[in-house]
Amino acid sequence: MDKVIVILGPTASGKTNLSIDLAKKLDTEIISADSMQVYRYMDIGTAKPDMEERQGIKHYLIDEIYPDEEFNVVKFKDLAEKYIEEILKRGKIPIIAGGTGLYINSLIYNINFSETESNQELRERLWKEAEEKGNRYLHDILKKIDPKAAEKIHENNVKRVIRAIEVYEQTKKPISYHQELSRTQAVKYEYILIGLRMEREILYDRINKRVDLMMEKGLVDEVKRLVELGYDKNAVAMQGIGYKEILSYLRGEISLDEAIYIIKRDTRHYAKRQMTWFKKIPDVHWIDVDKLDGHLELLENVKDYLATFGIFL
Repeated sequence: MDKVIVILGPTASGKTNLSIDLAKKLDTEIISADSMQVYRYMDIGTAKPDMEERQGIKHYLIDEIYPDEEFNVVKFKDLAEKYIEEILKRGKIPIIAGGTGLYINSLIYNINFSETESNQELRERLWKEAEEKGNRYLHDILKKIDPKAAEKIHENNVKRVIRAIEVYEQTKKPISYHQELSRTQAVKYEYILIGLRMEREILYDRINKRVDLMMEKGLVDEVKRLVELGYDKNAVAMQGIGYKEILSYLRGEISLDEAIYIIKRDTRHYAKRQMTWFKKIPDVHWIDVDKLDGHLELLENVKDYLATFGIFL
């Protein structure tokens, strides 16, 4: 079975740097499993590696679509598997890197989400209800029809809440049922899972500093440019952390200091949810990054682990 390396972990844990260093040593390419870096023009707020940071390594599923286009786990899985095959055909070992747990699960468990088509009219109605009555109102609807999914999906992840309601409305069966059913399908590749983690306070400090850096790099100007291009709050991508808060600031709804505070807070909450999700995945080789003496020791750890699979750096 062909091998695929997966680097997972919470935001700001160092996945990007590790994946690029590994790709250089293995002479291979990277497929992003990040639900926001897939959008064009959204660079600073998504912590997307720029061309210099990529060091000539080819990246897939970065800058793939426009901010007003819909992108979901079905499209991710289809494209990711297409790119995996392309990389394998060139005799290389693909590297998946990202922190979107649903995307990673779709690959490592070979989950098939494509049984239901999207219902745009229903989605627009649900988005409107969320705006008028609040995220919790929508989440309470999901609790009634699919308690399992409601437990896994945070109320602020409106996009996924809506998708779960949509699946139920169209199939009269909860999305958790479809997910459990599809897990019986054989996995296509041998996934080698490497997880990066660190003490919560250290991670939170890194997140706070990253947000400060985003502001220095010009996140406000990036959001202004997106608005000028016609991407307002109704664009799916503009609901992402960092973008919706700066939009509120630009509209005069909150101050810039408030926007920065909310971005930091919500990113920390998101990182906590990511770790809760990833802890449930078995067979992850977890590396406590903060316990290591720098990046070289991290690479040595990964090198030794990959060698057990016959992959040598």
